[in-house]
Amino acid sequence: MRTIKFLFIILMVVACQPMAKAQKKPNIIFLFSDDAGYADFGFQGSKVMITPNLDKLSDEGVRFTEGYVTDAVCGPSRAGLITGKYQQKFGYQEINVPGFMSENSKYLGDDMGLPLDQKTIADYLKKLGYTNAMYGKWHLGNADRFHPLNRGFDEFYGFRGGARSYFRYENFEGVHADNKMERNFENFEEPNGYATDVFADEAVSFIERNKNNPFFIYLAFNAVHTPMEATEEDLAKFPNLKGKRKEVAAMTLALDRACGRVLDKLKELGIDDNTIIVFSNDNGGPTDKNASLNLPLSGTKSNHLEGGLRVPFLMKWPREIKAGSIYNYPVSTFDLLPTFYAAAGGDTADLEDIDGVNLIPFVNGTNKARPHEDLFWKKEARAVYRNNDWKLIRYADRPAELYDLSNDFTEENDLALKYPERLKKMFKKLFEWELTLERPLWMLKQKFEKYDVDRMDRYRTPELVKKEMEQYINK
Repeated sequence: MRTIKFLFIILMVVACQPMAKAQKKPNIIFLFSDDAGYADFGFQGSKVMITPNLDKLSDEGVRFTEGYVTDAVCGPSRAGLITGKYQQKFGYQEINVPGFMSENSKYLGDDMGLPLDQKTIADYLKKLGYTNAMYGKWHLGNADRFHPLNRGFDEFYGFRGGARSYFRYENFEGVHADNKMERNFENFEEPNGYATDVFADEAVSFIERNKNNPFFIYLAFNAVHTPMEATEEDLAKFPNLKGKRKEVAAMTLALDRACGRVLDKLKELGIDDNTIIVFSNDNGGPTDKNASLNLPLSGTKSNHLEGGLRVPFLMKWPREIKAGSIYNYPVSTFDLLPTFYAAAGGDTADLEDIDGVNLIPFVNGTNKARPHEDLFWKKEARAVYRNNDWKLIRYADRPAELYDLSNDFTEENDLALKYPERLKKMFKKLFEWELTLERPLWMLKQKFEKYDVDRMDRYRTPELVKKEMEQYINK
């Protein structure tokens, strides 16, 4: 009789194991590309790019058709997503590039970075028992006090700055310290291979070493940011392209391959069903720099047209998100912090002064409302206010424009003169939001404002973009 009771207890324990695993905190992986075009993925409709792994991720989760970043350039965009709030609230309005800044800035050089009083995704998840790793491009401050290991991360391999070669430096002559590849803290170790692949190697190793405990990986590729560098093997896959378009296609192929290796490792270890995976990009593609495509959107990186702000955005979590879902309301990368925190078992009421929301109830249909009625963007005099589907764009060198994105997402039909009262009301609302912000801690030299405006005009309509892209096709 005692033996039967013992066997019964063993059977009950075994039977309960799947349930216990299902209640385990999810792992979280954020795959982040750099300067990629809105249209440059198969899941976004590209017939040129080869992205089978990310296309599969789209099929297995939700694709956000109106996913936004908090800024049209990479430094401020990263500050917004990692803190879950508008980065202008704490003065991080401008990109931080040593040598390009106004001397009147409060901070310059290595002192430009994410203020230490701002908590990151990793800070919050660490309190919930997560082990956190960051691989790739940091770009949130070069000084030691801004280092990933001082901002909630337990492991780091990457570089502190904004851009560097994809291949190893044989010597560091002329290389700024923030572009040296670094393992953890000040262990400078150049990659033995193509950087995009090496960052995937690091992530895969981390997953293997931490598979039995909840982890968070922030895998921030520098692909497909300049310099335009690809392997000969990847370039050979695109014989019908030439120039920068061929290079960006090859770099995108490497990016997809790297993401695929991470996804395959999760499946191999049997933890993919208990892992939240997000893929997005830091801002619109800079067509002039890397031949990226943002079509059918107008505009590019560094301006406030949709092509500068709207990005590819995927999320997978089998436990909560139905495969093949499409979500059409606007969301932002600053929603990731509260989403991850809530999924990890935290109470979002404990988060400090954030602007993001937990997206899961919206995506799975529990909450039918819009995640955001209002969204804002700002750089110097230029700014944007989106209220539901109405978008006001304020310029420094021309009258404001008004668009109904529900009927005109290419922003070619300016309605400012047709709806002057709506324009005025939105203008006032934008100003009210600006009054809640801090002054910028550093600023670019004023001449770069003209550069941004000229770039916008160059790619103002899809027709202009299509004409320019003809030069990259082998006929």
